[in-house]
Amino acid sequence: MPHKDLAVVVLAAGKGTRMKSALHKVLHPVGGRPMLHHLLATVDALQPSRKILVVGAGREQVEAATSGCEIVTQAEQHGTGHAVMVARDALEGHSGDVLVLYGDVPFVPLEVMHSMIDARTRDTNAGLVVLGFTPEDPGRYGRLVLDDGGTLERIVEYKDATEAERAITLCNSGMMLIDGSALFGWLDQLSNNNAAGEYYLTDLVAVARKDGRTIAVTLAAEEDVLGVNSRADLALAEACFQRAKREEAMAAGVTLIDPATTYFSYDTVIGQDVTIEPGVFFGPGVTVENGATIKAYSHLEGATVRKGASVGPFARLRTAADIGEGAKIGNFVEVKKATLDKGVKVSHLSYIGDATIGADANIGAGTITCNYDGFLKFQTIIGAGAFIGSNTALVAPVTVGEGAMVGAGSVITKDVDDHALAVGRGKQMGKAGFAAKFREEQAAKKAAEKNKKGS
Repeated sequence: MPHKDLAVVVLAAGKGTRMKSALHKVLHPVGGRPMLHHLLATVDALQPSRKILVVGAGREQVEAATSGCEIVTQAEQHGTGHAVMVARDALEGHSGDVLVLYGDVPFVPLEVMHSMIDARTRDTNAGLVVLGFTPEDPGRYGRLVLDDGGTLERIVEYKDATEAERAITLCNSGMMLIDGSALFGWLDQLSNNNAAGEYYLTDLVAVARKDGRTIAVTLAAEEDVLGVNSRADLALAEACFQRAKREEAMAAGVTLIDPATTYFSYDTVIGQDVTIEPGVFFGPGVTVENGATIKAYSHLEGATVRKGASVGPFARLRTAADIGEGAKIGNFVEVKKATLDKGVKVSHLSYIGDATIGADANIGAGTITCNYDGFLKFQTIIGAGAFIGSNTALVAPVTVGEGAMVGAGSVITKDVDDHALAVGRGKQMGKAGFAAKFREEQAAKKAAEKNKKGS
C-alpha cells in the first residue's frame, strides 16, 4: 500500500573512519549486496512519496551506486539533528510524516516500519515515534525512560544516566518517525550547546513534549537494528544475514547438510527438495530448481541449475551458466556463459565457456572449450548425444554435430558433422629398446659426474 503522505530520510553522511576503507561505509556488501541497498529495498516496499539520502564525504560513490533517491549533502557533520536539517529544501511542501533511518543499519524489517506508522495513526497527538530495542547487553546504548502511561519521557545517554537509568534495558535505536508538519519548527529549537557541539535528533523528544505532544515507542529485535561501524560489525551483520537465510531455506524445504558452512546471497533462489552439502557458496544471481543437488565446496554465481541436476563437488559455475534438467557437473569443472541441455554430463576436470551443449552429450575429463583468442570470445556448439573424449581441446568457433564422436586427446579446429568421428592428434611413433638404452646412458653420465665431484 503506497504511503503518499510519508517521506523517508536516510542518513549516510558519516565518514566511516573505523572501516578503514576507500569504499563508502554504506556500500560495503552484506550477502552480496551493499548495506544501503538492503535498506532501500525495504523502503521501496513502503512506497513513500519521497526518498531522501543525506550524504557527506564520498557522495560521488553513493550517487553512482544508488538510483531513485534525492541526494542532499551534509558538507560538514554537526550531528544527527543537523543531518535532517540539510534535507529542509528537499522536503519543501511536505507536511506528512518523516521516517528517519540510517544507511548503516541495513536490516530494519518492513513490519517494523509499518509498526511505527501505525503508532502515529493510532495516536495523532504523538509527535514522534521512537524505535526502541532490548539488547542482550545494553552496554553504552542510550536508554528510553518511559512514564507510567508507557509514552517516552526522555532519552538518556549512557554517560549521563544514573545507576537506576542504566538498569533500564530498553534502548534507543536512533530511528524515529516525526510529524512532518512540526519537524522543522522543532529542529529550529535544537541547541548545539553540548560537549560535542552537535545538534542531536534525540533532543526532539524534549522539544515535542514541551509543545504538548506525546512520544510513542515501538519495538524491534536487536538484530533488526544492528548498526555497522567497523569490519567486526560487518562480519556480525553477515553472520546475522546468513543465519536468517539458512533458516528461511530449511523452512522452505531445502536440506542443508551443514548449515553453518553454506553461504547465500541476498537474491539466491532455492527450490524444494534441493540438497546442499557443506562448504557451498552462492554469489549473486543464482537459481537452483527443485530436486537438484549442490555437492560440497562448490562456488556458484549468476548461474541457473535446473530440476534434478547435480553440481560438484569442487565445481565452479560462473555468470550465465545454465545447467539443464538432470545434468551432471562433476568435480573441478568450471562453466561460464554456457547452456547445457537436459542430461548433459561434464564429470571431471573440464572448462566449458561460451558454449551450447545438446541433450545427453558426454564431455570427457580434461575437455576445454578454447573460447578466447586474446581479444574476442567465440562459441562452441556441441550437438545432442555427442561424445567428447578426454583431454580434448575444442578451438572455437567450432561445432560438433549431433551424435558425433571426438577421440581422446584431440585438438578440434574444424566443424564435425553429425554422427561423424573426429580425431585430431599427432601421429604416434615407437622406437624399440629406446627406453632401456636411454636409462643406461643417463645412469653412466650421472655416475661420471659424481666421480668428478668426488675427486
